[in-house]
Amino acid sequence: MKKLVALLLALCMVACLFAGCTEGEADPTDAPVVTDAPTEATDAPTEAPTEAPPAADYSAWHVAMVTDYGDITDQSFNQTTYEAGKAWCEERGVDFTYYKPTGDSTAERVAMIDQAVAEGYNVLLLPGFAFAGAIVETCELYPDVYYIALDVSEFDLQDAAGHADDFGWEVPMNVFSAVYQEELAGYMAGVAAVKLGYKHLGYLGGMAVPAVVRYGYGFVQGCNDAAVELGIESEVVVEYVYGNQFFGDPDITAYMDTMYQEKGIEICFACGGGIFTSAAEAANKVEGAKIIGVDVDQAGTIDGMYKEGITVTSAMKGLGATVNTLLTDLIENEAWNNYAGTIANLGLVSEIPEENYVQIAPSTQFEDGKFARADYEALVAAMFAGDIVVSNVIDAEPEVAITVNYLGNIK
Repeated sequence: MKKLVALLLALCMVACLFAGCTEGEADPTDAPVVTDAPTEATDAPTEAPTEAPPAADYSAWHVAMVTDYGDITDQSFNQTTYEAGKAWCEERGVDFTYYKPTGDSTAERVAMIDQAVAEGYNVLLLPGFAFAGAIVETCELYPDVYYIALDVSEFDLQDAAGHADDFGWEVPMNVFSAVYQEELAGYMAGVAAVKLGYKHLGYLGGMAVPAVVRYGYGFVQGCNDAAVELGIESEVVVEYVYGNQFFGDPDITAYMDTMYQEKGIEICFACGGGIFTSAAEAANKVEGAKIIGVDVDQAGTIDGMYKEGITVTSAMKGLGATVNTLLTDLIENEAWNNYAGTIANLGLVSEIPEENYVQIAPSTQFEDGKFARADYEALVAAMFAGDIVVSNVIDAEPEVAITVNYLGNIK
């Protein structure tokens, strides 16, 4: 119930979030979030699907997840969405399956959506910005199919629809997307890392898409604020780089070997799907070197693949909570109209860390006297109260007192 209340509150607060998105000259990825259902449109549904099965008639609902360019074992968006959707459906006896496109293209994602609908699936779980084109291309063809997208922004959709300049495409009533305030989770991870004693840090992003940039710039801001608070801003350095892909490979591993062994970074925030493998392989070769995970609590995965304790924390999004809330409201509570045609920008909805849609992992290596669990709780409370403000601007590097070396793309 707390998750439901939290998401409904987040939707109500979207208008307030516009002000933060337009601070300075923010880029178009921070364009206004849709807060009201579309009204008149000539080529888009103007009502929620009218032939929906009755709520709680579980036999009439069929939920399918489509993977983006990854697999359900990616330890990130696909896996978390798959596991959350599967668990929710299995608990209630709802038909559930997933589809994996044969390649990384909009056409191949469209093909999987077409196949899912042809096979009777009327709820689609679509994780990641790569689905923007497939959503735009198919959602009006299937007005009685519910699209639950995760991390597909308003700009992603407008760009896919050819309206990036005027935002003239109206989000149909059978579409909802949750986007997340990654800068807040990145900020928490940066504060934690510096307060836990790390002074030479790395940031390895995947591709420089808006979500990855927000994570990175939030991380830099968190490192800076913690360093200023401790009076060590002259001692803290961040080496900031993108791999330009969402998976690790020998070239990126070799680059990260240099980062750890020659530049001397102590910890790296690996932010971009499977790209963590290159950072972790390099860290595993250096005594005491550490990793920060992303999107989900990656400690179990990364520690299991490399060595116990290598993952200090993870900057997380509430993907599973979003899936649970949306499926519950759609299928059980007949509350789709709370979401129809909207894009919700989810972040902090409580001073209690676990009730938020962005947070750091329960497995964080808290340490009394440095950054204890109580310190994290106080940090979240201050952020929720507005005493700490984290910029979400991504078209300009954060102004900080620490040293940040922006190194561009590895590939």
